[in-house]
Amino acid sequence: MSTLQYNRLCFHLKLAILWMLFSGAVFCIHVFASTTEVETNSDAGKFIMKSYFENYESLHDSSFEDFMAHQLSSSLCQGIPDNWNVGVRLSVRELSLVGEGSHRHLSSSIRLQIAAASIPKLPAHLCEVIVIQRLPLGVFADPFELQNPHKHKAFRDIAVFGDTNLELPSFQSNRSAVEFHIDAGFNILFMQNNGTEFNLLLPLDARYQPLDESGYSVVEIGEPDMLMRCSVEGKQHKQSCLFMSPPNEKAKSTSATVAWKIPAGMKAHAGFLSVITFVTALLSTLSIVYASMFLSGTKVSKT
Repeated sequence: MSTLQYNRLCFHLKLAILWMLFSGAVFCIHVFASTTEVETNSDAGKFIMKSYFENYESLHDSSFEDFMAHQLSSSLCQGIPDNWNVGVRLSVRELSLVGEGSHRHLSSSIRLQIAAASIPKLPAHLCEVIVIQRLPLGVFADPFELQNPHKHKAFRDIAVFGDTNLELPSFQSNRSAVEFHIDAGFNILFMQNNGTEFNLLLPLDARYQPLDESGYSVVEIGEPDMLMRCSVEGKQHKQSCLFMSPPNEKAKSTSATVAWKIPAGMKAHAGFLSVITFVTALLSTLSIVYASMFLSGTKVSKT
């Protein structure tokens, strides 16, 4: 190998290292900008879960139910008469998992029914249905995938709250929730006696599960929480009313929860996998050392 070829090789190696550093810096900037954008869209006045996490550090069913029953119900109607809260009913007609493998979709069919006497009182063009899907440990929704406007253009807004670290395994992560805002104005104007339905398709991914001798870990996903919000026409946006179905009138779906059977590692296989991983890493290291010694041992011819 001549000196000129050796110098060219060193130059190309340096150029490749600089390119890798530059690409990593650009990727980090892109991720930071995307994360900032997701958080910026989640203002307290728009998203209910934003208000929840301002009062609670993590998502627990008891804390969330207390938040819905006390803190949220205290501001159900602001600027709208209380008798407007009569006749609004939201129910889940069907809940199911679609697909196979570690990437699936949660399909929810939601029905909105309003008493005929209450429809003329509602500011139809300023109403939206809010759906909050609480997710258990073991599954997550990718916030960057949900921000794709082409796939989710039917929603006014959509955001993920809670633990959005996509790399953590199930036993090191916390729960998260997805909040949908769906425009209901057009549906209210032309609503029939049997109501109208909204179909949601939420993409979900499975996290790495803890070791289990059965080889599987079962994760159950419950029904979403739903309410409708209407803003007062001609007044400030904060002056609005939240309509929730009375507890005794909530209709249950054909399947109140869906179960996702996620593969998990077995403790009996841990030793064998550790040996295979160690041998693979050792062979890879030896290959790199051999290649380095072979190149460094090449004699440089005199010019």
